[in-house]
Amino acid sequence: MAKSDNTIPPTPSAEEYAEKAAKSPDDGAWFKQVDPLALFQEWFEAAKASEPNDPNAMALATADDTGFPDVRMVLLKGVSFKGFDFYTNAESRKGTQLDRNPVAALCFHWKSLRRQVRVSGPVFNVTDEEADAYFHSRAKDSQIGAWASQQSRPMEGRFELEKRIAGFAAKYGIGTTPRPPHWKGYRVVPTRIEFWRDRPFRLHDRLEFTRANADEDWSRARLYP
Repeated sequence: MAKSDNTIPPTPSAEEYAEKAAKSPDDGAWFKQVDPLALFQEWFEAAKASEPNDPNAMALATADDTGFPDVRMVLLKGVSFKGFDFYTNAESRKGTQLDRNPVAALCFHWKSLRRQVRVSGPVFNVTDEEADAYFHSRAKDSQIGAWASQQSRPMEGRFELEKRIAGFAAKYGIGTTPRPPHWKGYRVVPTRIEFWRDRPFRLHDRLEFTRANADEDWSRARLYP
């Protein structure tokens, strides 16, 4: 059996940093951006073209009643001037945390681009019409899985899940599968968005947009790395 390599990658040499610095993009236009959601869309399109898989993957951070943080990877399923959308079982750990403490933070990290975007703000449910439309765009097996999975709760074994899948497949296998009442969409309405871009010698570019609420205009600030 081959041994795993747990060696930490070495720090780049001065020559490697110098070569990287020579290729760094000009930041003049970047720091003049006034619409963070337009800038996100621009970066997101670049990520779709360069990331090997799941450019819409994002870390979702929530907190429980005591303020203890919790984080996991989910998939962005919609972005607009309204906010950042994802869908999940409302009875899951993240669903119950959001019900009691409806604020969240997101982090996108695109390794191929050496870019990162951090988003935070209050969380609201998308409309039933929006949730229905997305649910019915999913594959049939995913629709059945949404009924079968008691997300985040203990399970004795895989057979228990497969038995539930078989039961709901028999019930909803033919015709339209209704959206489970516990399967909902959530929208993070951003009050803070930070764009991060890798630069040599850890002297990264950081551009932060903030606003008090969704009705306010954005303020912009360049941050120290």
